Amino acid sequence: MLKTIKKWLNRERRVLITASAVGGTVIVMRWFGFLQVWEWTAFDRFVRWRPPEPMDSRITIVEINEADLQKYGYPMSDAVLAQLLQKLHAGKPRAIGLDIYRDLPTQPGNDELLKTFKTIPNLIGIELMPDETRLGVRPPPVLDKLDRIGFNNVVIDADSKVRRTLLYAWPGDGKTHQSFALRLALLYLKSEGISPQPARINPKYLQLGKGVFRPFQPNDGAYVRSDSRGYQILANLRGPRGSFRTASMSDVLSGTVPADFVRSRVVLIGSNAPSLRDFYQNAYSSGWFGPPQQIPGVELQAHFLSQILSAAIDGRGGINVWPEAAELLWILLWSWAGANVSWNLRSLGRSAYCLLSICLGLSATLYLAFLAGWWLPLIPPILSLVGSGVAVVGYLAHLQEELKRSKEFLQSLIDTIPDPIFVKDRNHRCVVLNQAYCRFIGYPLEILTCRTDYDLFPHAEAEIFWQQDELVLQTHQPRENEEYFTDAHGITHLIATKRSLHKDAAGNLFLVGAIRDITERQLRANALEQKNAELSHQAYHDALTGLSNRKMFYECLHQSLERASSNQELVALLFLDLDGFKLINDTLGHNVGDLLLQAVASRLKKCLRGSDTISRLGGDEFTVILPAIPGREEAAKVAEKICDAIVQPFIFEEHTVSVTTSIGISLYPIDGQESDILVKNADAAMYRAKELGKNQYQFS
Repeated sequence: MLKTIKKWLNRERRVLITASAVGGTVIVMRWFGFLQVWEWTAFDRFVRWRPPEPMDSRITIVEINEADLQKYGYPMSDAVLAQLLQKLHAGKPRAIGLDIYRDLPTQPGNDELLKTFKTIPNLIGIELMPDETRLGVRPPPVLDKLDRIGFNNVVIDADSKVRRTLLYAWPGDGKTHQSFALRLALLYLKSEGISPQPARINPKYLQLGKGVFRPFQPNDGAYVRSDSRGYQILANLRGPRGSFRTASMSDVLSGTVPADFVRSRVVLIGSNAPSLRDFYQNAYSSGWFGPPQQIPGVELQAHFLSQILSAAIDGRGGINVWPEAAELLWILLWSWAGANVSWNLRSLGRSAYCLLSICLGLSATLYLAFLAGWWLPLIPPILSLVGSGVAVVGYLAHLQEELKRSKEFLQSLIDTIPDPIFVKDRNHRCVVLNQAYCRFIGYPLEILTCRTDYDLFPHAEAEIFWQQDELVLQTHQPRENEEYFTDAHGITHLIATKRSLHKDAAGNLFLVGAIRDITERQLRANALEQKNAELSHQAYHDALTGLSNRKMFYECLHQSLERASSNQELVALLFLDLDGFKLINDTLGHNVGDLLLQAVASRLKKCLRGSDTISRLGGDEFTVILPAIPGREEAAKVAEKICDAIVQPFIFEEHTVSVTTSIGISLYPIDGQESDILVKNADAAMYRAKELGKNQYQFS
């Protein structure tokens, strides 16, 4: 247990160091803005993948297209503009937004236009506030005096796309300027009894009806130290270009626009003519192929207006983000996950497949979160996940390369030594053996390599070897012990083994053992030990069949579970009961019954590996322990093999006996982690096999 804890702590320390280094690097990259454009791209993709929203019937756009410019000229005269406004006002809209710069008169008709400006109380004009890149455009003087002006400045990100909108601005002239969309929204909401209020969750936030508008911060979402001057919010667009009802200026002037296009709605007037170049890019602008699709400025203002109205009236949520500390923790968490996955899998192919699956799952999860209104980091956690996974795989590859070099060096060194020499890894597997060892054991090198003592020697001997190896691995102190072992020819030797630890340049730890055969000088002692072994065999084995008895079974099972826990392996327990054995005993006699039990034991031995443990618990009940089994399928194959062996007729002098077996199977740690629970579950599965017709196996 202590060894397992130490291994786990050592592994977790390395995983944590790798995850922290990779996660910290990604955080630094994010802080310097290297990932900002990628995150914006992911944001745009999520926006385009959202289900389309219904058209906002509260808004109508009157567009001035190229045909209108050719018909009415550019700039259009004040008389034409006055006529357009009068026709729209006659339709009784809640508000009219004039998204056209009109700071200078354009004759003829200026007096008529000024009169029209004064007589339409719900008309809002625009101004362009000056900034570092533009001089600005003054609003119409009459509307400015009447305080019916909103700015139409647009916040453009570094990749030339609009993902934010301004509600308020304080340019330094001592006045609070409201955006064009906000002024129109307030006019519409006034008739709904909604006015601006401090938000209940934070008095510094703006609340309109059901909507709370949290101000944008410099590091929100994927942004890094962005300009957050004024009162900005993240734009939540309704859809791609064409998301609002439109009518052309010519249709309005000719009277062909239905009355319900205007009545009780907000009407925006603006250009969509390419020659005027009033176009912007947003999240819907990019596609897989072709140039970006731009959106007219008037339609962009309609999106901003719709976002405000939908939030205030319908409760449509905006785009929320996590606090910066939570996003940093999120990145570190995925960095740890990538390192942990690769460390456990220890395979480039399996790690790549698993990490790719996790990336796809993470992307799908964040897309669902986006549908719920949350913009969470995607690119930084993916980079952290993959980066830490690649770092761990690279480190493990380095260890494997160093291990290979160490093995080659040790092999060349120990082959010159006449005594048997073995080299094992932390998991007690033989990694390097000299030819003297192979001759002494009686197996070729290819069979011995990567095997443990449990695969090669009887269980009792292997257990002693494992314990002695483990003492050296834990204490880091050399030890010399006398031990028995049985070679491939069945000859038992008494050996003196000296064990010590060695470490290579990459930190790989090796247990090196040197063996001396001391059998000849211990002949008499061997005879005594043989006698003791026979007594021990009687104590731990069934007198009739020679198999392990109940006591030995539980000890072996306990030891197998301990090893499986240390090495993260599976153990299968098979519980066997002969079908109809009592009838055979009653009809043919106990002598035939005993012969049958002995024959069954013999067939079981032939079905199983040398590392498997067969026990007779009493009567016609047998158990089989399958240590280090790969999985459920292999356990099933062993059970099928046993059933096929037992079903063959048994011939005892004048009697031919046919019998079958029912088998219950439980797996550690899937069906239990304690020996009693595994036995109970296997026993229950065996009875279920009998109930289902016998001569079969069932899993717990």
